[in-house]
Amino acid sequence: MPYEEPRFEELIGLWQEGQRRLQDSDPAERAVLERVVDGLVIELRHRLGGQFSVNELARLYIEQGTDWCFAVAMREAPNNPSAWDVTTVAGAAFARYAREAGDYTIGRRIGDIEPEA
Repeated sequence: MPYEEPRFEELIGLWQEGQRRLQDSDPAERAVLERVVDGLVIELRHRLGGQFSVNELARLYIEQGTDWCFAVAMREAPNNPSAWDVTTVAGAAFARYAREAGDYTIGRRIGDIEPEA
């Protein structure tokens, strides 16, 4: 079976769920969760470098997994295990970073937008 490129459209819902979980989190915990997300976004910049596409971000997510996200979360919030919830913090970080992709717009790749009639 040939290798199929991971698709942004298949992952964005998962990442947006992380954003929703972050937004719905206890206000007392949100600051530390945001600090972890910020740390993850910085690490994503190091891993992807300059310009990137949403599919390159999806490939990074599939190929590198999220174990490294757990390590960043532990570093950013060593005494707060609730901030190590990778589903929330990694999802929110990937969703946030996707907005910096050259082909991102309103949650979709630019090429997916139908031209107006």
